Amino acid sequence: MKRNILILTFSFLVCAAAFGADYTTTSNINYREGSNDKYVNSICLLDIAVPQGAKDAAVVVWFHGGGLEGGQKEIPAALKNGKLIIVGADYRRINKVDVDTIIDDAAGAVAWTVRNIKKYCGNPKKIFISGHSAGGYLVDMVALDKSRLAKWGIDADSLAGVVPFSGQVITHFANRKKMGMQPLQPLIDKTAPLYYVRPDCAPMLIISGDREQELYGRYEETAYFWRLMKLVGHKDVTMYELDGYNHGNMPEGGFPLLLRFINSHCK
Repeated sequence: MKRNILILTFSFLVCAAAFGADYTTTSNINYREGSNDKYVNSICLLDIAVPQGAKDAAVVVWFHGGGLEGGQKEIPAALKNGKLIIVGADYRRINKVDVDTIIDDAAGAVAWTVRNIKKYCGNPKKIFISGHSAGGYLVDMVALDKSRLAKWGIDADSLAGVVPFSGQVITHFANRKKMGMQPLQPLIDKTAPLYYVRPDCAPMLIISGDREQELYGRYEETAYFWRLMKLVGHKDVTMYELDGYNHGNMPEGGFPLLLRFINSHCK
């Protein structure tokens, strides 16, 4: 585990380069094609941003935060480095469906990307999944619970990498709230990433904000997650704590680490 104090300068340099990148974006692609459900067709959508001249490019599927209750799909500008294809995916909300359905949406978006990204000049063997907060929780569940992608005939361990930004690893607080539990009342059940800790999943980079500024002890959750992954024998798992960053702004420090991780795993 590493405490990171040199992110601001690196972030500035990456973002400066990103603003000059030329991307073409295709919006509102339905990754659950064929559904007759109006809600599904209105929200199970993704956007794809492809850099000019892309060929056999690495891909990151990005899931937004919002506590499983809100937020919207996004293509983070800081990831537009002129080389990477970015997929921004949305998913249903916990006030209308259960958490298993939301996780299934995330898996569906990843599966769609694996099956279709060649059409957009991406490499299906270089797909990384990442997200912030609720999005970090979702990518952990998709990567660790192999049954989620197996529904589409995809091996979760074939992903190139998994990068949760401040993701909940116990049972998500929004799901616990539906059970009548309080945010600080912990639970680990079959909807918790910690339940599926194993040594053979894809490479992982786990990122947390400052332990004194994070949400609901999220740093301590992720540190325990990292430690268990190490103890079970995972050979490629790293954790960073971003000093001075809170839960809301920690992606600013995390994006350069994500880009560096992708670059190091695409050689």
